[in-house]
Amino acid sequence: MGLPNASGDLSTEVEVDAFRCLFPLRFYEKHLLESIRPDARPLGRARETTIALGAVASANGSALAKIGSTTMLAAIKMEVMTPSLETPDEGCIAIDFHMPSICSPIVRPGRPAEAAPVVAKQFSGMINLKELSLVSGKAAWMAYLDIYCLDADGALFDTGLLSAVAAFSHLEIPVVSLNDDGKIVLSEEQGLSDREPINKEKRKINLSSVPFSLTCVLHKNYILADPTAEEESIMDTTVTVVLDSSSQLISLHKPGGTVLAYTSAIQCSYHGVFFTVTLEATLTPRLCLKLDMKITFPWMQDCIALTRQRVKELQKILEEAISGMEVD
Repeated sequence: MGLPNASGDLSTEVEVDAFRCLFPLRFYEKHLLESIRPDARPLGRARETTIALGAVASANGSALAKIGSTTMLAAIKMEVMTPSLETPDEGCIAIDFHMPSICSPIVRPGRPAEAAPVVAKQFSGMINLKELSLVSGKAAWMAYLDIYCLDADGALFDTGLLSAVAAFSHLEIPVVSLNDDGKIVLSEEQGLSDREPINKEKRKINLSSVPFSLTCVLHKNYILADPTAEEESIMDTTVTVVLDSSSQLISLHKPGGTVLAYTSAIQCSYHGVFFTVTLEATLTPRLCLKLDMKITFPWMQDCIALTRQRVKELQKILEEAISGMEVD
């Protein structure tokens, strides 16, 4: 008696999979009518997120971040450099984002990753580059941050940014000394552990205005938080909101998709002064807005509200990862 039922279930499953492959948007819209997604998540819920600090033993700071199946590995290597004449009391941060072909079937070898400069902009308020100075005008730290995408299943920017933030949270500034030529070098690498160090011990750097992000896809009247690669490929528009640890808006990034145009009266506030303007706001591909005003576009307000909830979740996950490292 079990065979007919098993056969019927299998037939139904094949039909559902075929419908999903042939008509993916219609498949999703049927779920959206019930305010649910095919993976059983509510529209505003992000996927399970984990952070593992110290994933690369040879790095000065590293972290492995996973959001759903999307996996990013971030590693930081510190090197001593000569600061520029324009900024003699500051160090530098260089970011490289790697998208190997193993992370997704649609990624081709040699294709440049466009996320690196966008991720780099988010750190402008998080790290005081003066903390990376060793000797004014003579020596400073260069932090090389490499982010590797191991599995690309949507929300790449969110996962990459999270892994980078976690790696900087794990970072320890190495001990340096003067060698026989009077140059500042890493004590451990040059075998100068018996020399008087310039910085007495390994130390953490102070992080402020730590950025966290949430990507949403917009389709008709629906907003889906933390989309998978499939959802990003079939929905109309993708928007990423970046907030700092105090929920202040850092940026709103729209990397592609259709143009969003709204014409309406908008209530704004700028430095506490409220005013109303009538305009047509258009978000075009690759547009990154630095906003210092509150705008009453419903989709923007909803995305920012979802991001504020997400920031609290990510802060808790990061704090638990840091506490776990301290216990170990």
